[in-house]
Amino acid sequence: MDLRRAAERYPGGDPAAGIESWHAFSFGPHYDPGNLRFGALIACNEERLAPGAGFDEHPHSHTEIVTWVVEGELTHRDSTGHETRVRPGDVQRLSAAAGVRHVERNDGPAPLTFVQMWLAPLEPGGHPSYEIVHGIADSTPYAVPAAGALLHVRRPAPGERTAVPDAAFVYAQVVRGEVILDGAELGPGDAARITDAKDLEAMAVTRAELLLWEMLP
Repeated sequence: MDLRRAAERYPGGDPAAGIESWHAFSFGPHYDPGNLRFGALIACNEERLAPGAGFDEHPHSHTEIVTWVVEGELTHRDSTGHETRVRPGDVQRLSAAAGVRHVERNDGPAPLTFVQMWLAPLEPGGHPSYEIVHGIADSTPYAVPAAGALLHVRRPAPGERTAVPDAAFVYAQVVRGEVILDGAELGPGDAARITDAKDLEAMAVTRAELLLWEMLP
């Protein structure tokens, strides 16, 4: 298990424009050849947008983009004609495939925080697609078959234990609260990269929210 603390993330964004970004993997000017990906995961960015701030239209290709809102409301528009608002508890997926453009903004009155995760598809190309699932339940993993991955959302109460999937690659991201995973205490923004995970549990120290990616080898 490889622990990565929130303070180790690479800073990015444009604070003067109300955009703060914190990157878990090599990203933009923060090139690190030893930190390019883990399993299918190639980016895990914590984004904080002030009211009225956002990312203007920009392109993506050959990437599965999954977004989880922590607080606030995210406005999404893309070149395939989708315009949606993503709220806490929703899972949004944009399959960039051969190419797509999108806009992400905080059009609300409150600060917005979201975690955006990029996964490499098993096969390049194809047609862009979009999906949003409102109010995903802890017991129902969200499948991203194009990347051979499953997203598990867990919200354990203090003292409650939750199983970590047995898989070749598991990426555990703490969204809020504190958990103990294999003897290590993790807080908001901390992550664990687990290879050949088997019979592991996370125990909540406080009420917590945990994202677990289960990925193929």
